[in-house]
Amino acid sequence: MLTDTAIRKAKPANKPARMFDGGGLYLEVSPAGGKLWRLKYRFNGKERRLALGIYPDTGLADARDKRDAARKLLAAGVDPGEQRKAEKAAGEERAANSFEVIAREWAARQTWVESYRVKVEARLGSDVYPYIGRRPVAELSAPELLQVARRIEERGAVESAHRALQVCGQIMRYAIATGRAERNPVADLRGALASPAGSHHAAITDPVALGGLLRSIEGYSGDVVTRAALKLSALLFVRPGELRHAEWAEIDMDAGEWNIPAGKMKMRQPHLVPLCNQAVAILRELHPLTGRGQYVFPGGRSPRRPLSNNAVNAALRRMGFDKETMTAHGFRATARTMLDEVLGYRADFIEHQLAHAVKDPNGRAYNRTAHLAERRKMMAGWADYLDTLRAGGEVLPFKRKAS
Repeated sequence: MLTDTAIRKAKPANKPARMFDGGGLYLEVSPAGGKLWRLKYRFNGKERRLALGIYPDTGLADARDKRDAARKLLAAGVDPGEQRKAEKAAGEERAANSFEVIAREWAARQTWVESYRVKVEARLGSDVYPYIGRRPVAELSAPELLQVARRIEERGAVESAHRALQVCGQIMRYAIATGRAERNPVADLRGALASPAGSHHAAITDPVALGGLLRSIEGYSGDVVTRAALKLSALLFVRPGELRHAEWAEIDMDAGEWNIPAGKMKMRQPHLVPLCNQAVAILRELHPLTGRGQYVFPGGRSPRRPLSNNAVNAALRRMGFDKETMTAHGFRATARTMLDEVLGYRADFIEHQLAHAVKDPNGRAYNRTAHLAERRKMMAGWADYLDTLRAGGEVLPFKRKAS
């Protein structure tokens, strides 16, 4: 039988040398000096060999334990070599069906706008993968997923915890649909997290205050591109991300139209924004500065990237409007409220212009040109009203409905 001393003193020769221990276990010393444990055994009348590890990572005692385990399998009529192959295949299958692998496969199939994709992948990368990324998706339990969400909740990000759990639920449904899991444990967690406090995008809805904001924008002394983005935020009230990613190829100034492709829209439907005369004038003034590039509002560091997602909000803060008073997204709430309650436009015209999920009486989504003539009139009326407020003119009272 071998000893540790004999193994340590073993020197390489011109050809592989074998040092036997017993029960089929031996140490093979290569001419390069490597030492590999092997087990020689017979199964169904055929001689076979099984690698048991490299010395000194696998010591003598460990090698003997592995030999004894293999001999027990042989006594039970199991080939230890085939058993190892099966275990390796099972391990590879578990890795291929891990939560992270399936989550990345699911994410790659989504048609998100790039900013949202970055947000989802960042949330998964920082809050989910480190804890359950390697777990086989079919073995995940509700308590494991709850613990992931609770870690986020405990740092005070309650809404983020809910969003992370929602994404995990979507990934689990994809795993079920593709045959990698049988049930969605997220469904068992309804009510397990604290409800997030109600949140909203701060917005000015008082006509006098809105006039002050418009005058501040008119006098904004910062970047010219950001100033144009501020003006169009008020006039067009599209989502901030849609405005930042506007491309000159999408805009027809002669026709007074901005056609936003479905891939940039939250609802994944193409959207047509009628451009009032005031909006076209702003774009014509901006075109000599940025018209040779892709983006209407290029970033300051690179013309190949759009304006920063914080540029409009930062400009509002610079003008003295804090985040509890007005936000970039708040221009949408401003328009929605005042078009309805001050100017009296039909709610469905407003909702359609906001690119919300408006449906016809048969339950079908309206196409992008629905109510286009009425929406053109509404957008022109809104622009004229903003001009009046900016000039400090007549302020119409709330709840006045147009005929």
